[in-house]
Amino acid sequence: MASGTFWAVLVGVIAILIAVPLSFPTTVFDPKVLHQIAKDAIDQGGLNHTAVVYKTIAGMKARYPDHIKEAPKWVFNNAGGAMGSMLILHASFSEYIIIFGSAIGTEGHTGRFLADDWFHILTGEQWAFEPGAIHKEVYKPGSQHHLKWGVAKGYKFPDECWALEYARGNIVAMLPFGYFDTLFSTIDFITLWDTT
Repeated sequence: MASGTFWAVLVGVIAILIAVPLSFPTTVFDPKVLHQIAKDAIDQGGLNHTAVVYKTIAGMKARYPDHIKEAPKWVFNNAGGAMGSMLILHASFSEYIIIFGSAIGTEGHTGRFLADDWFHILTGEQWAFEPGAIHKEVYKPGSQHHLKWGVAKGYKFPDECWALEYARGNIVAMLPFGYFDTLFSTIDFITLWDTT
């Protein structure tokens, strides 16, 4: 009997975590504006990848000064079998913006979310595919990869790649994807703490 109560409570809590953020559809960011910020940073930074990343951050702070963290911290991110590094610029129930990438390449599963996710490639390349695709999708600097609500893909950075990532939708429902690799694989609780 107690086991049934536990599962009922757990399902109720999960339902609330998924439903409540959907009732707060407030958004601040515009994917088209973010894409332009990324393209401007690429034009300004050229082949200097560090400059491109930090000019993107400066562009974000200039355009959205009240919504970008003042001093974000780089942390590892392990999700969907891929490992990268991220800088959390903004996080709320309905949106997040990060700089995400890897200096050595990575590959994994995108996840399937109750959110749209725009990946603005700053440096390097991202490859992606959906089930049944014979040919890969290729995203280069200045391009935008839009992972639509409910769609999942495999992806790969064949080498160094950095992107401005923007997700809009039910961000709370995305958290298990972001935490499970750390909890059940890397067991890197310092990264888990830094991410939270």
